[in-house]
Amino acid sequence: MTATRVDAELIRRLPKAVLHDHLDGGLRPATVVELADAVGHTLPTTDPGELAAWYYAAANSGDLVRYIATFEHTLAVMQTREGLLRTAEEYVLDLAADGVVYGEVRYAPELMLNGGLTLPEVVETVQEGLAAGMAKAAAAGTPVRVGTLLCGMRMFDRVREAADLAVAFRDAGVVGFDIAGAEDGFPPADHLAAFERLRRENVPFTIHAGEAHGLPSIHQALQVCGAQRIGHGVRITDDIPDLAAGKLGRLAGWVRDRRIALEMCPTSNLQTGAATSIAEHPITALKDLGFRVTLNTDNRLVSGTTMTREMSLLVEQAGWSVEDLRTVTVNALKSAFLPFDERNALIRDVVLPGYEAAL
Repeated sequence: MTATRVDAELIRRLPKAVLHDHLDGGLRPATVVELADAVGHTLPTTDPGELAAWYYAAANSGDLVRYIATFEHTLAVMQTREGLLRTAEEYVLDLAADGVVYGEVRYAPELMLNGGLTLPEVVETVQEGLAAGMAKAAAAGTPVRVGTLLCGMRMFDRVREAADLAVAFRDAGVVGFDIAGAEDGFPPADHLAAFERLRRENVPFTIHAGEAHGLPSIHQALQVCGAQRIGHGVRITDDIPDLAAGKLGRLAGWVRDRRIALEMCPTSNLQTGAATSIAEHPITALKDLGFRVTLNTDNRLVSGTTMTREMSLLVEQAGWSVEDLRTVTVNALKSAFLPFDERNALIRDVVLPGYEAAL
């Protein structure tokens, strides 16, 4: 398999899985323009191509806080039922077009209340839009399954409400929980009550950690809060002084040995300054050391990316093979917030045959 020539067309055909992707970071530029006009929101430009370029440039600052600030314009068009239905449906169709067979989409309902919707209405509307997208994708012969992660914003005071919402909707398409937002200065343990509630109710969760802050953030997420996965986690390398030698510190060893998935997002990490290049991004060294790394887009509009592009960059700049791409895809499904038998079925019946067919 490693001898197969890996080109863009082959990568496009490969079945993919994405665990870390934000709904409000993945809108189509043309949709943002149309919805902004409908609600009277002023954009930097009303040309979809120019808007896509603006997003990429604005997010390419090397600073997580400035990166997050670009979401002002997407969130502005996601405050109504119409806006949420359309963006959720298009989200699924865009995944399907990219060859994604399983995705987990995350968003913070508390950021979508300015149009008069309640928290439950936001979740119900997004789920309706996702279901419509999945039905259309299946009818077109490109089925994709999408589960929802609800986010609490770690710098605000509604994280417990978001956790309660995840509990309430766990049988209606919500598969897990996350906290998002500015990491540095807002430790995950500040929201311990929310995570204890989720653990009591058997709701799995991931935590953004090890992106803008280092090992203390990862340690808290895992050992204090009890996260089952880590969002980003690139700073786990701070506990591996010599990546080439592969000598692990205690926290890095815990992450690897307990098969805790790292939801890594190379292009996004370059934009926020968490990594310096695709070639030197820690995902490759961590993969080679046996960590359960997964490959993700984070925010497709903001980072100007897709899963096909992320895979292509690693092939072209970090020397990845088709076997490496298969490994991270299987890793993602092994750590998906789905029942064990459903994860296995996706690997056995969809991903592995899909790789064989593509080759």
